[in-house]
Amino acid sequence: MRAARMTDSRSSQTPQENTVTGATVWLTGLPSAGKTTIAYALAERLRAEGRAVQVLDGDEIREFLSAGLGFSREDRHTNVTRIGYVAELLARNGVLALAPVIAPYADSREAVRKRHQAEGTAYLEVHVATPVEVCSVRDVKGLYAKQAAGEISGLTGVDDPYEAPVEADLRIESHTQSVDESAAALHALLTERGLA
Repeated sequence: MRAARMTDSRSSQTPQENTVTGATVWLTGLPSAGKTTIAYALAERLRAEGRAVQVLDGDEIREFLSAGLGFSREDRHTNVTRIGYVAELLARNGVLALAPVIAPYADSREAVRKRHQAEGTAYLEVHVATPVEVCSVRDVKGLYAKQAAGEISGLTGVDDPYEAPVEADLRIESHTQSVDESAAALHALLTERGLA
């Protein structure tokens, strides 16, 4: 009889646990486009509404999950698919996973999308479409200055390709709107899709 009661207790809790829908929101764009800033602004808003949110910062992932990878096409693909795997696990368990990651190659982003589709997990691709001229002025990490000085090469959008999404779920032009407006536009998309 005890076993039966435990089973009943668990089965009554399961539907409640499954009412929260997770999703991955992938913010792609050039370095210094504003991806991470928008992701953290959105995360703050969603947490205030009681949602479980995790920002998978591309720089932190490179340090802790993808240490040792370089910036060849193959290494970039490996980095993106690793982040996609973690994001899907989180999203499958009711977390809104925000991934502000350059992910310069369309086939890498498509691999992440297909993984989510195979698992039945919601996935949104957001293009933070800030022009390279604006990004190079912002130059949050000094990468554009280093590239211009010849200290580094392979900078996405300058001397390494960036394949912009053709059919993103949302296009944000962060150079023409504020961070709050950008986060609000993304929040509106999540709400429209039943994910906020």
